[in-house]
Parts: sequence; structure tokens; C-alpha cells
Amino acid sequence: MPAFAPLLILLAISWWPLTILPLLSTAATQSSALAVPRAGPVVPAGPASISLDGTPLNHLLLDARSGQLYVGAVNVLYHLSPDLQLLSQGRTGPKLDNPDCLPPIDPKDCTLARETDNTNKILLLEEGAGQQRSLIVCGTVLQGICEKRSLGNVSEVLYQTSNPVDTQYVAANDPRVSTVGVLVEQKGTRLMLVGRGYTSKGPGGIPPITTRRLAPSPHHSAPAFSHEELGKLVVGSYSEYNNHFITALHHKRHVYFLFYRRDVWGKKEYRTYVSRLCVEGDPSFYSYVEVPLTCGQSYNLAQAATLGSHRGAPALFIAMAAGQTSASTPTADSALCVYGMGQLDEALQRAQLLCYTQEGRGATSQEEAYIEYEVSSKCLRLPPTSVTDYPCGGEHTPSPIASAVPLEATPVLTRATLLSAVAATTEAGHTIALLGDKTGQLHKVTRPLFSTTGQSYTFTFFKIYGALAPSWFCRGVVSLLLPLQVSRLPVAECERRADCHSCLQVHDPYCGWCVLEGRCTRKMECSRHRQPHHWLWSYDRGQRCVSVQSLVPASQSRDNQTEVSLPALSGNESLSCSFGELPPRPAVVTASRISCQSPAPELLPSNPEGSDHMSLRVSLMFGSVTISHTNMTFYDCRASAPCVTSLKRCVTGCKNVFYGDEDAMTPHGVDSCPCVWGLQGSPLVPVGFDKELFLEGRNLDMFEVTDAKRTPDPMSGQLLCIRSLQSPRHELSCFVNCRELCKSTMFERSHVPVFTVKLYDCSVGQSDCSQCRAVSEEYRCVWCGGERPSCVYSDACAAGQEERCPPPLITKIDPDSGPLEGGIRVTVWGSNLGQRFEDVRTGVSVAGVSCLPLPEEYIISTRLKHAHSLGASCKSCPHRTAAVLHYFLEHDPQLIGIVPDKGPVSGGTLLTVQGSQLLTGLKRDLKAYVGLQPCYIVDEANDTQLVCRTSPINQTAELTVKVLFGKAERTVGSVAFRYLEDPVITDATPAESFYGGGRAISVSGKNLDVVQRPMMSMWVEPVGNYLVRRKRHQLVKNPHVPSPHAAPQAPFIFLHLFPRLQRQELCTNITYDKMTCLTPQVPPDSKVLDVWFELDNVRVDFESIKGKSFTYHPDPQLYKLNSDSPDQPYRFKPGGVIAVEGKGLTLAMTREEVVARLGNKKCEVKTLDSTHLYCEPPEEQPLSTDELEMPSLLVMMGKLEFDLGPVQYDSDILSSVPLAAQVGLAAGAAVVVLVVLVIILMYRRKSKQALRDYKKVLVQLETLEINVGDQCRKEFTDLMTEMMDLSSDVGGPGIPLLDYRTYAERIFFPGQRGAPLSQNLDLPDSRRQTVVQGLGQLNNLLNNRLFLIRFIHTLEAQQSFSQRDRGYVASLLTMALHDKLEYFTDVMKTLLGDLVQQYVAKNPKLMLRRTETVVEKMLTNWMSICLYSFLKEVAGEPLYMLYRAIKYQVDKGPVDAVTGKAKRTLNDSHLLREDIDYCSMTLNVLVKSGVEVQPFPVKVLDTDTITQVKDKILDQIYKGAPFSQRPSANSLDLEWRSGQAGHLTLSDDDVTAVVQGRWKKINTLQHYKVDCRFDSFCVCCVETPMLEVEEEEGLRLWHLVKSSEDPEIPKHRKSSMRERERAKAIPEIYLTRLLSMKGTLQKFVDDVFVAILSTKRPPPIAVRFFFDFLDDMAEKHGIDDPETVHIWKTNSLPLRFWVNILKNPQFVFDIQVTDSVDAVLSVIAQTFIDSCTTSEHKVGRDSPVNKLLYAREIPRYKELVERYYSDIHNAVSGCYQEMNSTLTELSGSFASEMNSLVALHELYKYINKYYDQVIMSLEEDPTGQKMQLAYRLQQVAALVENKVTDL
Repeated sequence: MPAFAPLLILLAISWWPLTILPLLSTAATQSSALAVPRAGPVVPAGPASISLDGTPLNHLLLDARSGQLYVGAVNVLYHLSPDLQLLSQGRTGPKLDNPDCLPPIDPKDCTLARETDNTNKILLLEEGAGQQRSLIVCGTVLQGICEKRSLGNVSEVLYQTSNPVDTQYVAANDPRVSTVGVLVEQKGTRLMLVGRGYTSKGPGGIPPITTRRLAPSPHHSAPAFSHEELGKLVVGSYSEYNNHFITALHHKRHVYFLFYRRDVWGKKEYRTYVSRLCVEGDPSFYSYVEVPLTCGQSYNLAQAATLGSHRGAPALFIAMAAGQTSASTPTADSALCVYGMGQLDEALQRAQLLCYTQEGRGATSQEEAYIEYEVSSKCLRLPPTSVTDYPCGGEHTPSPIASAVPLEATPVLTRATLLSAVAATTEAGHTIALLGDKTGQLHKVTRPLFSTTGQSYTFTFFKIYGALAPSWFCRGVVSLLLPLQVSRLPVAECERRADCHSCLQVHDPYCGWCVLEGRCTRKMECSRHRQPHHWLWSYDRGQRCVSVQSLVPASQSRDNQTEVSLPALSGNESLSCSFGELPPRPAVVTASRISCQSPAPELLPSNPEGSDHMSLRVSLMFGSVTISHTNMTFYDCRASAPCVTSLKRCVTGCKNVFYGDEDAMTPHGVDSCPCVWGLQGSPLVPVGFDKELFLEGRNLDMFEVTDAKRTPDPMSGQLLCIRSLQSPRHELSCFVNCRELCKSTMFERSHVPVFTVKLYDCSVGQSDCSQCRAVSEEYRCVWCGGERPSCVYSDACAAGQEERCPPPLITKIDPDSGPLEGGIRVTVWGSNLGQRFEDVRTGVSVAGVSCLPLPEEYIISTRLKHAHSLGASCKSCPHRTAAVLHYFLEHDPQLIGIVPDKGPVSGGTLLTVQGSQLLTGLKRDLKAYVGLQPCYIVDEANDTQLVCRTSPINQTAELTVKVLFGKAERTVGSVAFRYLEDPVITDATPAESFYGGGRAISVSGKNLDVVQRPMMSMWVEPVGNYLVRRKRHQLVKNPHVPSPHAAPQAPFIFLHLFPRLQRQELCTNITYDKMTCLTPQVPPDSKVLDVWFELDNVRVDFESIKGKSFTYHPDPQLYKLNSDSPDQPYRFKPGGVIAVEGKGLTLAMTREEVVARLGNKKCEVKTLDSTHLYCEPPEEQPLSTDELEMPSLLVMMGKLEFDLGPVQYDSDILSSVPLAAQVGLAAGAAVVVLVVLVIILMYRRKSKQALRDYKKVLVQLETLEINVGDQCRKEFTDLMTEMMDLSSDVGGPGIPLLDYRTYAERIFFPGQRGAPLSQNLDLPDSRRQTVVQGLGQLNNLLNNRLFLIRFIHTLEAQQSFSQRDRGYVASLLTMALHDKLEYFTDVMKTLLGDLVQQYVAKNPKLMLRRTETVVEKMLTNWMSICLYSFLKEVAGEPLYMLYRAIKYQVDKGPVDAVTGKAKRTLNDSHLLREDIDYCSMTLNVLVKSGVEVQPFPVKVLDTDTITQVKDKILDQIYKGAPFSQRPSANSLDLEWRSGQAGHLTLSDDDVTAVVQGRWKKINTLQHYKVDCRFDSFCVCCVETPMLEVEEEEGLRLWHLVKSSEDPEIPKHRKSSMRERERAKAIPEIYLTRLLSMKGTLQKFVDDVFVAILSTKRPPPIAVRFFFDFLDDMAEKHGIDDPETVHIWKTNSLPLRFWVNILKNPQFVFDIQVTDSVDAVLSVIAQTFIDSCTTSEHKVGRDSPVNKLLYAREIPRYKELVERYYSDIHNAVSGCYQEMNSTLTELSGSFASEMNSLVALHELYKYINKYYDQVIMSLEEDPTGQKMQLAYRLQQVAALVENKVTDL
């Protein structure tokens, strides 16, 4: 080997891009740089998966701190480590449950309870500052309650409620109904917003979106996970707004809910919506606004969603599916749609702006925003700045708002498989989405910055068994939730790509080639990624690796040593070359290339054994990093052999030949290698015959074949292999093993040629001549004749080959007829129908017209199918006519008409198409259409008509009906089918029937005549009251209540299962808005399960119309007329009525519905009650309708007919009136007329006298008018001076308002001492715990709406349940349910709805006029609760000022202490008419308190009694103080001090009292001759209270006037007494005092009325809410009379609440109302009543005095009332949410004031009193039976009273 290298080898390297200098120049300085990892949990990079016991998995949660996973599954919770190792697990189910039962579940209460799987619905992680982190878990069992579990051990329960209330029901109780949740923080409090779909079972009324607290509130009594006092989305109809929630997202200051539902107000199609709520500052959901989303033309159902970044901005990525517009089931077509959050917020804010300021209308006046969810609100015209001023809404803003304009998007990616999961992230500035589909594939989608389409990559290496659910993505690892397992899959496995080419070829957006580090990495992991061309992005298809373009020379001898060169690279980079495993050699960089010295020959490794060459890898190195490499061959010619070449060249016949460089040996190459390449001749071998096989090849003389007979023929290159085939095998392999037989060792077994032969039998599958001859000639199969012709191998035919096949034979044609146009497929069966398709291609004709056979349907010789065009017979084969056993007929079907010609848009109409020859062609080719909508044929069609059921469409239309006979089309040209609006049923009465059926149900609505065959349908099943009998049977065996510690015993329940039966009855007399439906007949021992009206495809449940279920009663019974002697006819006297006895006649029947016939005439029914029927027959005896002589009385009730027996008329004629009687009658009549005339004359005389007296009074009134005015001005001036002093006290604590407890007690239980609010539960200690437990269960029962309503109705049905009892029970219920006022309100509304229905049938104006029912008292209490704050803040001050003004004015004048009459009053019946001499004086009162003596000036009258004086003194001393906190007058002594020694204790009665006859006068200051100018008085407390003045025996007390109750006056003196009274009254002119008092108080009365009725401030929310409810009730029942609604409102608010407060201010204030003050308040209250009436206020001489007083003011007050009602009606009515929030706040604020246990105990007394009736009522209700209400009440009775019940 030479000592130096004489030559250089040139290498050309390609770099992409071509710039390499900057890359190499920075390589040296940054080669050691390392990427700094991000903070966070360590997530393993490799894929992993875990199967979790085959349990269906529901939710996956990732803890971002620890990287641990939490899995919510059916019945189990799993806790996994980051590498998917199971850390802990906890059971959540199954649990004893039933959706119709309320927790806690007791098998005795809920017999339907079963072990139920708990499907996980919510899985969230709660964390906050200073709080313990926990796992929130909600499932489907126990009405969807939630619990908290430990993050470290999911089996540890941190919080769980044992007795949940209805406000704690969070998740849907149906696994098929969606529930989503998101955690937010409001003012430092962690809350959970929950969206849930509608469920038909369980408690109703749970809003679709609610706010839940995560911990019990310290300020209220609401428990954790309750929505009490928190925001909720109020919905008018829960079933209509069945939102299917997809996800809930928290972004910035808002929470977004994504869901889809049917568009209620639009085209009734399903659409996807996004709704938004403010996180802060919106506790009542005023900010709720939603917008529909559209994506493309058909993608309308969202499946999954996530927040991500798109083009640098936040965006919402949604996987949308295409679904049918009328169904919520997605199809397989899906798309990825992207909505920018900025665009979404703009759309939402635009809808909010339009609804706030433009009444929801856009620039084109089209409605673009509206109020959704059937809430009584509307869009307004508020100031333009309302949205910016109130971004989260307010009380005055409308809500909830919906946009009518959708937000549109274009699909980024479409797929033919349903997408089920989506996640989005950003990598290297590019958005990447991960999509999972239902087939179990995971896709990566990225969108370059300037591209509009995404490209999808499927992880085909990861096979998933099941659909992907929404999953978690963290630090490049996606955690996948599958139906049965959890998997972790790296989204990028860059490190698995070892070289640049594999890194770039994967086109992974996460990966790229880090050039100088020589590894495939993510961008941030490459230290020089910021420098150009140092990191080559894999996703960019324009990137290229550094590669070797050429190698010169590509190979060299081992003995030579040359130089390797590369294109020149500028810069002083340190490069080296590496040959194989040899040490690197320096590379010399020259001006044009880089040269490397090849290794010395002795350093090269040896050639492989048997090879003449070897290859070494030549690499260009940068440090230890390989930049590029290639292979170089080193060969040794001396080692060449005859078969020297590569294996590939030997087998494929490579033409290259190598020669040795130094040896002159004979050249050898690949042509010298032996090879076998094929089989000579056919590979077919017939069964039963031997055949020679010949192999073709080259140099086969090298083989040594021992297992085959070989004829060596080197020249021909053939090898003969002979195999004897004796068994019927289908293939035979004959091969030559080159490796074993070839002299060379270059052959591999995998390259040994394999040859296959086929075995066949001609007789198999060839049943006739044509099939045999159709076999390929190479098989040599022939049709052999003889006695049994068959298809055999040619060498096996001894009888001779048949040259011609028999003629074709047609055995069957289907169908045997067709239309003239053809277009149908005709199938022909037979034999010898051609040997190949070409034989029949042009050989089939029908009536001389060619038919085109279908090649895919052709079976050789036996079957062909062709498309028929025209003709009536068939031919097959081109030259021979087939024998036809069946003939084909041509018909011309015609369509004549349709019946009916209209139907609803929901479809379902049975459409009869009339015509002729309609059975043409195949029945499966017969199709009917209405327009483009298919009409499905339902009955067997005949030749003249077919019946089909129409499909639903989206809108009304008039469409043509057509029928397809194959491809032939016929249309009904004379008439079109009209799709009309669906029928709507608004009312159906009555709601009950008897088992016999046939009762006419009057149905009202609209579009009813659209349906031709409306039916009333029901499900019934035979049942028995086995449960009641079993309970009573158990009671007999064990009458004692079981101990709570006793072992439970299994109940014995015997169930008898019966099939359900459907009963239907057609409706008749159908018009547009009316129809009559007869009730179906039901077996007597059956129970009706469901009743509905079937209007084609429209189903209307009866319960949805009436709000109650349809009831069946036992059949009525009518007894025979002559029950004593059934064989004898009933004798009837003409002119009378026939009385029929019976039983249960009015349970489900009215008089108008009963038809009675006597023979052939009608017997008019006059009266019908529960036990009797009275009918009036004709005057003359009718004829019999049968063969009997006498007519029979036939009574028909529905379908029931009662034959009550024959009737015989009595023929006796009535005798005439005797003459003496006639004379007597005439004389009596004359006397009566004379008496009447006398009375009339006396009346006229008295009337004239009264008129004269009245005129005298009017004259005197006119003369005193000026005096009255002057007196009013003077009195008013004095009063205003006094009230100014009072106002200073009112501003602070001067108004003695009662606390809420006392206020409620006086309202709920007026005038009742010892009310339940102030009582305690008086029970012995031994029974207290048990009774309290029973009362707790009673409280749960009261929270059941059905129980409460049935309980109230049952009590009201009892005759002994008095009006006082009704009010008492109502107040007890108010106390018991005070902590659930929302529920109390809903029950009250339901009961009021029933009350409205009752009065609508009678006289609606009388409703709420008096408190006659429980619900009316409930309404009074409800108003009192809701208006308490209004009283305190608004109406309290003017009302108290009015009371003080009245008291001041009354006390200024004399007041009789005995009769209560006063000189200053508004009530003429309490007016002191007599002239009393009195004078006002000011006493100097010394109040002694301990040792201090304080003087007080007090104004009194000298006519005041001592007690009156003491009261006035106490009023002055305790001014503004509550009345209950001051001493009573009887506990004080009034001591008169005159001078230094004069002391006298004054009293009402002492020895100085004046006695006149039988009258004793009460002592006054005037009696004691007190002179207030020089004397003083001392008031001090006494230990022994003074006795009140009592009447002594035989003496009567009087003060100012003696009582008018004089003893009996002789008759002859009565006239003179009346004259004296009249003479006394007329000069008095006492009306002036009333006018003076009225004028003085006028300002204060006005202030009170204005405070109550003013609309300058928003009216109380309760008033708006209830008035809206009354308006809705009027609209529902079709009451258009505004006067009726006005009366309802007046009866519910002014008369029920305000009048009560005006008459009884002591209900609000801690004051004492004397009789004289009460008389004045009564007049003011009556004035308020008159102001609220709608009748015209007319004043006449007969009008009461109090009406005369306010005759001028009442019209003004009426205007105030009408404006108040009108403003509330016209104002925005969206107050349901605010009302619920207010009720929730009131429940929490005052619930502790209510003594609920005492109320429950008092309620139980009524239950005990009417126990049997309540139990029976609950057992009769089907729903109550399901909920076991009667049984639960029996449990309560057993606990509270130790009552022996049917337990």
C-alpha cells in the first residue's frame, strides 16, 4: 500500500435551503445549549392505556398540579397516576333508587325502587385560596345529588347530604340527558354553574341553568349544592326548552353554555346555541343572552367543543354533525367549525343592544332579538347607553334575550365519520386541533397561517375500540377517554425519528429536525431554533434534509486510498469525515470542496464470507453530530466466484458481470447461476386424471433432483416433475429448493419459486347444456349425451358429445305485468338461457322491442334480469324463441283522485289514492310521494286504491301526489294535497267518564278539521288494590310500629301482571275549532294509565291540556221503576214526572247528557243528582217500539242503556174545582187587592213627609258651609303644628315598627291568643324524639306538590271544615313552608288556577271576593310576606303619620269612655252628637322615677276620665316608644297636688262618684273641680294595679251621654220619642263635624294613598308578579272583559291586604288602636275600597254619610288606581327570575322566625281529624300510588301519634 494518498474522491452534498453558512457559523458557539423545560407536572412521554374492569367510563379530569387523572364511571370513581397506574378507587353505586321517588329512599315508601346504576354526570375539581381541594362528583341516582371526595383517596367522602331537599337536585336523573358544570368565583365565594336537560320523571321545575353554592352559606340556611337564593334561568315550559348541553366554558368575565335544542319560535328544527352569563354582578341572570350557530349548510348539532387560539385570537372550536331538521340524532357527516370569541361576543352584545334600545328590531325593522323561554317580558326602548351602563343587565332590563340572527362559520374540515371529541393547542405559532371520532381514530389537524383548509393526520398505529369522548391535553400528551379504557398518547413522538428524512417525512406539526444537534425535536427543544434553517419544520413540505447528491467514485478497490470531497462550505467550521466505525478523519475545506482521506487498506474490515465486496458508511460530522452520510463500496476482485453477485441480481437475472482486476480467470456472472422462473403449459389438472408438469429455467443441470423423475436436457433448460393426483384437491404446489440443490450458496429460501396447479370437476355446478358449454375450453368440459346427459371431462365421455343444446325454457316471470312506459325490472327464470351474457345481450325482447339485460344480475343459463321498456312477451337467445309458460301483460295505471286532500305538517295522514290497475309491476317498486316527501304505503294495495301515510314537512304547502310504478310515474292532476298547520287543542271538557264509555268530550282548539280521523286513545291495564290489602294484612299481623333497631323484614308483595290494552274511539262533528270525542269503553276492573288525542302524527296528552289526568268512574246504576214487582208496569199519572232511583249518577254525567225515551217519544230529563233522575214524559202515552203493549222507559248514558221497565198511564180525568171553592178564591183575591191599595197610600204619605224633612236639612247645611270651612282651616293649622313635632320623632326610631315575627303572627292569626308562632312543642321527653322524627317526615310530604294539593282539596271537601279552619290551616302551611317560599308560591299558583277554573264556570267576578278557601288565605299571607319590606321602607311612614293625626284629632275633642263615641270623627255611627261643654287644659305632670321628679306639660280635657288623663300622660311621656314597652294606665296612680299639703289620688270610681237613679257617672277632672293653673299632678307606679270601673248591681255607668239602650218603651210613646230624636238631630247639624275632621286629615289620607298606589317608584315585585299571573289566567281562560281582571286585582291586593292594614295598623306598628280611632280608620278603608271599584260612584240622598264625605275625592283616587294597574300591565313583565330571587332571599331571612315544628304538629291535628278521607284521596290518585304518599302518611301517623295504621 503506498505511503500517501494520490487521489481524492469527490462528494456533492445538497442542503435545503441552500444557505449553510449561517448555520455552521453558529454551531460552534451554541452546540452545548440546552432547552429549559417548563414548570408543571412530569407527564410520561410514551403511550399507555389501562382497562378499568369493563365499566363504562363517563368523564375524565386532569389535575394540572400533579398530572394525576380522575375518571368518573358508572358506579365507580378511579384515581390514576400520570403513567396510568391505579392509585385509588371509590364506589358510587349502584344504589336503591327510582326516578319517581325522592331521596332518601325507603323501600317501604318507594316500592318501585331498584338497585340503579349511578352514571357520572359532573366531575370537577374545586380549589381555592385557603380551602381544601376536593373532587365534586354528581351522578344520576337520588335525583342527581352531588358530593365531595378527597383528591388523595377518592373513596373518602368529604361531604354528602343524607336528607337532600329539592333545591339540591343538581344532575339529570336520566343517563341519556346531558349535564354540564363549570366553577366560578363571585366575590370570594366559589360557585358552580350547572346546565342540565329536561327529564320527564322525578321532580319538575328544575331550571335548565342554575347556580349552586359549594358550601353552606354562613348568612342563610341553604345547604351546599342548593340553588336557593342564587340565580337561575326561569323557563315557562321545561319540556319545550329541552336543551341538550355540550359543555360550559369560563372565558374572561363570562360563562358560556353550548347546547342544541329545537327552535321553538322558528321552524321547529334543531339548532346549536351559545348562551352567555356574567360571572360577577348578575345574581339574577339578567345578563342572559343566546345566539344560534350555523356551520355550512347542514351542520347543526354540536358534539364537542373546546377553547383555543386561532390566528392569535381566542376561538371556540366545535365539532358539528349534520342532523335531520326534525330530529336530534346526528348523522355520520361532521365538520370542525371555528368561531372567534370576539365575533361571538359581538353577536351576543348586538342582540342585547337591540333588545334594550330598539325593541329587538334591526335596521330593516325585522325582529332580530326577542325574549326566549316563554317568559313574560319584552324588548324595550331604553336609552342608547343602557348596554354600557348595564353590561350585565338589571331589574329594568328585559331578559332572557335570544338573537334571531345566527352566527355563521365555514367548516374548516369535513369528515364522513362522526366527530366526538376536540382539543386545541398552539405549537410553534400554529393552531393544532386534535379530533376524535366514533370509529376510534384520533386525528391531528393544523391550519397554517395562510391556508384556509386543514389537513388531517390519523394515528393509525393506535387502534381504539369505541368512540372517543372529550379528553385532556397537557404538555404534548393527550389523555383519551374511551368507553372501557383510559389511554395516554403523545401527540408528538419526535424522539422516535432517528434521522432527518424520517423526521421530515412524518409531516408532524409538532416536530422538526434540529440540524446541528442531529435529532428530531419540538421547536422549543432545539437550542438554535430562532436562527434560520437550524430547525427544519416537519409539517412544511418544502423543507429538505442535508443530503449527498453524488459520490465520486461510488466504489473503489480495497487496495486504493483516495480523497473524499464535498462542495465547499464557507466559514471556519470544524468538520470531519467518518468511515464506518473507524476514527473520524479531519476534513480539509478548500475553495471548492471538502476533502477527506479514505482509510488505509489494512484498517478496512474483511469482506463477508462468500462475498467479493463490502460497504462502509461515510458520514460528514459536526462534532458528534452526523450532518449527512452515504455508503461507499470496497470490492475484492480476487474473491469473485461464478455466482458472485447480490441475491437480488441472481434471482431477477441481473446483467452485470464482475471481472477480477489482477486474475485472468474466465469471466463469470449472473448468467452462470441456476434459476427456475416458470411452469410450462397449463396448470389445470382434472380430477381423476394424471398430467405431466414441466418447469422452465436456466442452468438446471446444477440441480440434483431425487424426489422427481427428471429428463436432463441442458439445452432446453426443462425439468420434468411428475405427480400422481389421486384425491380431488384443488391446488398442488411443486417447487425446487435452490438453496439445497444449487452448488452456490447465494439462494435464500424466501426466494424459492412456488408454482400452483388447480384441480377441477366438470360435473360440479353445470346442471344443463348451456352452463357446461359456457365453461372455458381449456377445461375440456363437454355435454355428454345418453340416457342421463351430463357435463363431463372430454376424455370421460363414452356416449358421444352433444353438438347442440336444447332450446331455452322460461319457467317464471316476475312481475307478470308492467306499465306501458316500462322502467321496471323483469326477472326471467328458466334453463338454457345462454352460455354467456353476450348470448342474451341483444336476444331479449318484449313484444318485439329489445330489453336490455343487466350483466350484474345474469346467471348463466338460469336467470336474467332486464329493464323493461315495452312489450308483453319475452324472447331469449338470438336465434331461438323460448318456450313461455307465463305471459307478461302491459297495463296503463291511472290515478283518479285522493282522499283526503289535506293534512297536518307533522304528517301521519292516511292518504287514499284512487285509480285503476294500481297493481302493475312489483309491489316493492310501487312508491307514492306527496311532492318530494315519501308517502309510506301502509296497507295491502289493490287494483283500485292504495293507502299511504304522509311524511312530515317543515312548512305548509300545496303539493301534487304521484305514484311511481318502477320508473313510470303517474300524478293526480285534478287535485293537490294541502299541508296545513298542525291542529292545536286548547280545551277538552269534561275530564272524567265512566267505564262504559261513550261520554261526549267537547274538544276546542284550532285547525282541528285538518285531521280526518282524530281519535281519543288510552292505555289501560287490569289492576287491583293489592298494595292496600297487603298493608292492612300486615297490620293485622303486626300492629305495632317496628323498632328502628329491629332487623328489616322482607315485604311480601304479590304482583299480578296483565298486558296493557289500547282503547280508541273516533271523534266526530269535526269543525275548524270544535269536535266531539266519545270516551272509549274500559273494562270495569282496569286502570287508565294514559289518555291522549291522536291527531295523525300529532299527539296531545290530556294532562297537558287540563293540567290534570283524565278520570274514569264506576258505571252508574239505575234501578227498575217497579222494583217491588218487576213483572208489573209502572203506573204514571199524566202531568207529573217519573222518578228513577240509582247510584253514582253524577260522578261522570250531567243532566244535559242523559237521554231518556219512553217508547217512541222523548222523556225530558228535568233533574239529575247522585241518586235520582227525574224526567217528564209526554202528556199522552207514547207507542211502544217493540212488540209489547206498553212503552218502556229507556235511559241512555253514553254507551250505557238502561231498560227500566214498562210504563202505564192512568186514564182517570182530573175532577173540576167545586163551585164553593171558586167563590172563596174570588173573595180572598178581592181582600188582598184592598189591603195593597191601603199600603200604597200610607207609603206615599210617609215619603212626602221625609222629603220635607230632608229639604230642611239641606237648607241648614247651606247656611253652615262657611262656618265649616273656617273650622277646617283652624283645625288643620293646629294639626300641622302638632305633626311637625311628630315628624322629628318619625325620622329616627320614632316609628314603632313590629318585628317580623310579631307582624306575621298578627297577620296570620288575627285576634287569636296563643298563636303557634309563640308556642313551644309541648311533648313528654319520652315521645319528643319520635314525634319530631314524624314531623320531619310530614315536612317532606308537604314538600311534595301532589300530596299538598290533594290534602288541601280533601280538607275543603269536608262539611265540618269551617271557614275559620281554612284560614288557620292556610297560616299553618305558610309557617311550615316559609323556608321554601318558591315552592309555596308554585303551589299557591296551582291552587289559584283551580280556583279560577271553578269561578270561570260560574261567575268569575266573584273570585277572591272573600276568604272562603285555603288558597285565598294563603294569598293573603303571601302578600303580607312579600310586602313587609315595602311597608317598612315606603308605606310605613305615611301610614303611621295618618294614625297619629287621627289620634291627635280624636283626643282633642271629648270621647265617651263607655260608648266610644267622639266629637271628632269620620264615622257618623260613632259621632258624639250631643253638645258637651268642655275646656282644654294643660296639666303640669310630675313623673316620679326613683328619686328624680321630672315635669311634663300634658294637654287634657276637663271632661276626660281619670283613665283617659293617664293615657294622655303616658302618650306624652312615652312619645314614639312602642306601646308594649310602656306601663298600662291601671298600673299608675294619678295624684293631685294642690299647695304643699293637698294630696288627692284620683280615680274613675270612688266614694265621691255621682249616682243618679240607676246611672252612675265615671269621675272626670271636671268632677274633681281641677284648676290646672295652680295645681300639679304626680304620676307614680303602684304595686297593686287599680281595679277597672265595674258596674254595680242595678247601676249602669255613663260618661258623657247615657246609653240609648233604654228598657222597653210603651207603644203609645214610641211616636213621640222619634219626634224628639228628629228635633234633636236637625238643629245639631252634626255633619259639620265630619266635614271638619275630613278636611283636617285630607293631606295624610292622600299621602297614604299615593304611597300605596304611586308608580313613580317601581311597584313591589310581588305585585307585578301576581298581576302578571292574573293576566295570564284571564288570557288562558279567554276572559276578555277588563272589568273582571280589574276586580281580580282589586280583590287580591287592595281588599285583601291594604284594607286590612289600613283598618288594623296595629298589625304593622306597636300601638294601641282605640274604638274611636278604629271608627275613623274604617271610613278611610271603605273609601279605599270604593276607589278600587269599577262601578260609577253615584251619590244620592240615600247614600251613606261616609260616601258623601269623600264624594269628590273618590274619582281622583279611582284614576290613581287605574293608572297603577295600567302601568304595571304595560311595564316589562320579565319579573319571574327576580321574583324567585326575592322569594329565596325572604325564605332565608325570616325562616328562623317561624316555629315550623309547632305548625307541623297543628297541621297533623287536621290530618288526624280527617285521616281516613286523606288516606282515601291519596290512594285514589294514580300518581300518588306510584309515589306511595298514603303509605308515607301512615308512617307519619305511626310516629307522631303512635297510631295503628296500615303499615
